[in-house]
Amino acid sequence: MSNIAWLIVSLGLILLGAELFVNGVEWLGKKLNLSEGAVGSVLAAVGTALPETMIPIIAIAFGGGSEGHAIGIGAILGAPLMLSTLAMFVTGMAVVVFRGRRSMGTKVVADYSTMSRDLAFFIAIFTIAIITGFIPPQFRFVQLLIAAGMFLSYGVYVFVMIKEERDLEGESELDSCYFARSYDSPPMFLIVLQVIAALVIIVFSAKLFVVEVTNIAALYAVPAFVLSLIIAPIATELPEKFNSVIWISREKDTLALGNITGAMVFQSSMIPAIGILMTDWQLTSGAMYSALLALASSIIIFLELKRHQHISAPILMLGGLFYCIFLIGIFKGIITG
Repeated sequence: MSNIAWLIVSLGLILLGAELFVNGVEWLGKKLNLSEGAVGSVLAAVGTALPETMIPIIAIAFGGGSEGHAIGIGAILGAPLMLSTLAMFVTGMAVVVFRGRRSMGTKVVADYSTMSRDLAFFIAIFTIAIITGFIPPQFRFVQLLIAAGMFLSYGVYVFVMIKEERDLEGESELDSCYFARSYDSPPMFLIVLQVIAALVIIVFSAKLFVVEVTNIAALYAVPAFVLSLIIAPIATELPEKFNSVIWISREKDTLALGNITGAMVFQSSMIPAIGILMTDWQLTSGAMYSALLALASSIIIFLELKRHQHISAPILMLGGLFYCIFLIGIFKGIITG
């Protein structure tokens, strides 16, 4: 089978895994009596963040010294960029495409407290992670204290989200659990089994996608830096994008945006904290460039939310402009590592 055919197969598997995961995680949230905000921002976000989370950790641990550390730090700061720009753009496009079946049209009316909390947390903690990269090596103990604070902050965030009450009045009826269609109330073990199976499919298919893209890049002599900075990150962020598109089409905006903003929270706190612990955490100009673009896109979305209590599709799609600026930075040589 050709590389392109395998690429299509991998995309199909990611879609299958995303559909299984969306269905399973909704049932899991219902069984655990969690709010939609907690389901989207914690369960879905952390679960689908697994592929891109492993890349920097593996690069730092096994990448071979300073080069591996540089790749790892770049990947850690690159994931929030993809989420706050390209993932938001894709979600905005989905809102436009499915506007005919949505009662609010091109308005994204997600839970205000959840979205504002997620975005405010991301902007604050990610800014701290960036500033930490300017602390001189002789003050390493300060970096370690900041890392500990970032771990603690995410723990507090998860606790707050899980304590939120589930909104039973606004809850729509769930589709049958795919692994337990004969049950009106599926048993917990089948729901968990479905979620685990979905995650396995997502991780496997994302890896297959990256492998095939790598083969195609080699075949057509695509530069390695283009692959590492553009193609591979897009592949690892596909689960969030597909999950959000599915939820947008079903007008479950809190789940759709929470899936992205929750991953942003996780990627701005836990993963940078691990990076600070495992490296000297000295940021390159390229890492700074991508991090500042991620912050700029997030701040615009946050201000729109605070001003109107909802987010419009055009504002989400504005993230695509910031991603284009990122691409221009790569091809103009502004981002060099």
